[in-house]
Amino acid sequence: MAVTWDACVRQAARALDAARSADVTLGCAESCTGGLVSGSLTAVPGSSDVVRGGVVSYAVPVKHEVLGVPSRVLDDPSLGAVSRECAEAMARGAREALGCDVAVSVTGIAGPGGEEPGKPVGTVWFGLSTAAGTRAVLCTFSGDRSEVRLQAVLEALALLCEGSVEAPGVA
Repeated sequence: MAVTWDACVRQAARALDAARSADVTLGCAESCTGGLVSGSLTAVPGSSDVVRGGVVSYAVPVKHEVLGVPSRVLDDPSLGAVSRECAEAMARGAREALGCDVAVSVTGIAGPGGEEPGKPVGTVWFGLSTAAGTRAVLCTFSGDRSEVRLQAVLEALALLCEGSVEAPGVA
């Protein structure tokens, strides 16, 4: 079943409800989703009470200069922009830059090209950062570029829900 934008907005509403219940603020850093996570959150009326902002770090230099992803991660061919290390650093950087309690990051290969050895199209790393710590999740999605991106949005929003539960009352 294909993911729709409406499904993303419904999941965003759940993430916002979870954040409100936990009294936390949200932020995100996005690469392959190009702002769709932030867009889905802000499509929900009243989201400004919870959403601090988002950074679209599509270009590698932005990941380093704005989010603080170490050059050693970005320049290492075995790591690079599509890696656990990059996703975790992006999430930490977003939490710091935006001053939010819970931040999610998305970095991956939406296609149709861009695959690398061991990183096929559909490979997406997510980072989740809270006061309790930072972790990463790897997903491999199928479908065309739009389908991969929308599936990634749903996963990022689900992680924001989890992060809100993990970090209640830190606001």
